[in-house]
Amino acid sequence: MINNRSLLIVGGLAAVAWLASNSLYIVDETERAVKLRFGEVIEENIQPGLHFKVPITQTVRKFDTRVLTLDTDTSRYLTLEQKAVIVDSFVKWQVVNPTRYYEATAGDEMMAVRLIQPRVDESLRNEFGRLDLQQIIAERRDDLMTGPTRDLDSLLREELGVAIRDVRVKRIDLPEDVSAAVFDRMRSEREREAREWRAQGQEEAERIRANADRRRQVLLAQANERAETLRGEGDAEAAAIFSQAYQQDSEFFSFYRSLNAYRETFSGGGNMMVLEPSSDFFRYLNSPRPTGN
Repeated sequence: MINNRSLLIVGGLAAVAWLASNSLYIVDETERAVKLRFGEVIEENIQPGLHFKVPITQTVRKFDTRVLTLDTDTSRYLTLEQKAVIVDSFVKWQVVNPTRYYEATAGDEMMAVRLIQPRVDESLRNEFGRLDLQQIIAERRDDLMTGPTRDLDSLLREELGVAIRDVRVKRIDLPEDVSAAVFDRMRSEREREAREWRAQGQEEAERIRANADRRRQVLLAQANERAETLRGEGDAEAAAIFSQAYQQDSEFFSFYRSLNAYRETFSGGGNMMVLEPSSDFFRYLNSPRPTGN
């Protein structure tokens, strides 16, 4: 009896444990879930926490709702002017409607990736096809992907129950033949800009040089005018001093002037003068005394 009772207790505990393990389930914070009955969804978007289900007849599918990354294949797109560009991109996506996601992909992440990738490729093809090469090079990549991100998000929320959080371009390359043509055009544009800047610089230099020359002439003219004015004032003052000195002692002044005349006349050493000895020029040589003494 005791052994039978023990077996019944153990069997009861095992049954309770089995029932609990198959009836209770936990949805993690990073997950959302749907409850199925024979494959049909009977409860949608189950939130994180501890939940109950009927064993055997009901099953639960859980889905990771964190932001996932899809690194797309490198693709070749044509621009508006039919020039090829090689684009490497990636997509950030997230499950936001577990029921729609389960119905479209059976909860298979690889299936979701296979459905998302061609739609991303088509959207990027359309976006690059409406832009010319200059716009693609000049525009910021974040701005370039705004339209595709918005359109894909709206489309895939409806089709797959996923949100497209971001579409980013990692790099944009040009085929070798296109790269050579683009680089040649860029080089020509830069050379043209360089010539324009040089011409503007030369023009500015000539203008500055002309202004400097004009200013120099003005300053020289002003300096010459000032010098002539000072020279004239000096000559006038010297004449006044000489006149005053002459008035004080006219004989000494005549003597002083004669000495200066002798100095200037005989300083060369090779000069010849033909004068009469009685000439007034030799008056102070003949007689250093003043006239009348």
